[in-house]
Amino acid sequence: MSGIIWIIVIGFVAGIIARMISPGPNNPSGFILTTLLGIAGAFLATWIGQMIGYYDTGPNAQGAGFITATVGALIVLFIWNRLVARGVIPDWNK
Repeated sequence: MSGIIWIIVIGFVAGIIARMISPGPNNPSGFILTTLLGIAGAFLATWIGQMIGYYDTGPNAQGAGFITATVGALIVLFIWNRLVARGVIPDWNK
């Protein structure tokens, strides 16, 4: 359970960092959306890390570190930007 809380906290910070360094006008606006995208990035990074054997699974499960979670958040933010550019997701900034 503490692993999930750690992923959420790291994902929150990673989402804010990813939003600040991501280029482009389609950045998600709002605290909650940025937090959710960062958390999704942290979970993505944790899942990928566990699939390739970089992080432990099971009772000794590890979450993504700060840098890896930031990279995961950048990936999720990139996907978000592509979906907004294609019109799949509405641009709430307009």
